[in-house]
Amino acid sequence: MAPGARLCYNDTMPPVRIQKLLSEAGVASRRAIEQMILDGRLTVNGRLVAELPCFVDPDKDDIVLDGQAVAKRAAVKVYLLLNKPRGVICTPGDPQGRPSVFDIIPPARQRVYCFGQLDHDSAGLVLLTNDGDMTQKLTHARQGLEKRYVIEVDGRMMEPAINAIKSGTYLDGRRTQPAKLKILQRSPERSMIELDLVETVNREPRRVLAKVGHKVRRLKRIGLGPLSDDGIKIGRFRKLAAHEVRALQTIADSQPQRRPRRSAVNRRLKKRP
Repeated sequence: MAPGARLCYNDTMPPVRIQKLLSEAGVASRRAIEQMILDGRLTVNGRLVAELPCFVDPDKDDIVLDGQAVAKRAAVKVYLLLNKPRGVICTPGDPQGRPSVFDIIPPARQRVYCFGQLDHDSAGLVLLTNDGDMTQKLTHARQGLEKRYVIEVDGRMMEPAINAIKSGTYLDGRRTQPAKLKILQRSPERSMIELDLVETVNREPRRVLAKVGHKVRRLKRIGLGPLSDDGIKIGRFRKLAAHEVRALQTIADSQPQRRPRRSAVNRRLKKRP
């Protein structure tokens, strides 16, 4: 047993972390499950989950969330590639009443969540899946998953700005990874570019371009790793083919992972009275 690991109420070594099991069952993302644990909503075999890591046996342990039993075996994997329209959000429900990507797909038995989220003003590819293990690996890979965009910006993009993006620039005190950039069209008033980024967090494409003096007019993601928007109209979706799932899984399994930081949930659970 790894140092610090705890059995979760069984006499034998259970094989699966509770976050992994529940995320693969489509309950929620791992981060959301950690928050559920923090809120005291999960029990295993009648006992409150009070500390992580917690390992469970999918076939034997009784896991209860908010008083409802969770299926012992993981749900069937779901992979939907959706071409998000502009003006649609990537989270379920919105206080402002804006439409969501979850309004586009039909209701399913398995809960899916969005990987590769885009902001409200952007369009393009996102992946809706309940495969928490794969998306966790892709999210925390050191190299990241390359994402391709077609972007229209104000002004004529010149070589200094192009070179700055290609070599990496600084945002929030960190240097962004080198990017690939191709000019598709340009005039004194606007430029159309194709941009490949490995990391895209916190509106990064827009912020990178603003840093070099170009405001984004329109942004569309046309590629997500090995996946492209070929044949998917805006507002439509399709299931991934088996070879596409294998390609994503190969990338997820082959990339080194960033060293995890000490869980904030663990620190806060220890303070729980």
